[in-house]
Amino acid sequence: MPRMRIDEDIRPLSEFRAAVASFVKRTRETQRPLVLTQRGRGVAVLMDAGEFERMRERLEILEDIYRAEEQLSAGKGVSHDEAKARVLKGLKR
Repeated sequence: MPRMRIDEDIRPLSEFRAAVASFVKRTRETQRPLVLTQRGRGVAVLMDAGEFERMRERLEILEDIYRAEEQLSAGKGVSHDEAKARVLKGLKR
């Protein structure tokens, strides 16, 4: 996802309402999210659907890594040799 540009990517909700189609088009073209504000506070984010899906996939991977680290810390891990043996055994089936 391209870096956000503060001067371009934060807009008031009233401005968004007046030009929805152009904001959606810009978000799709730039692949940058748009932060919508109301009374000076962020209230919503508009982003390209494909970019949103990629972000969700990355988050799922990070959650898997976090869960694995917790399991290892709790002593629930297996050695490299044991994991390799399990994989090879599964491949032979």
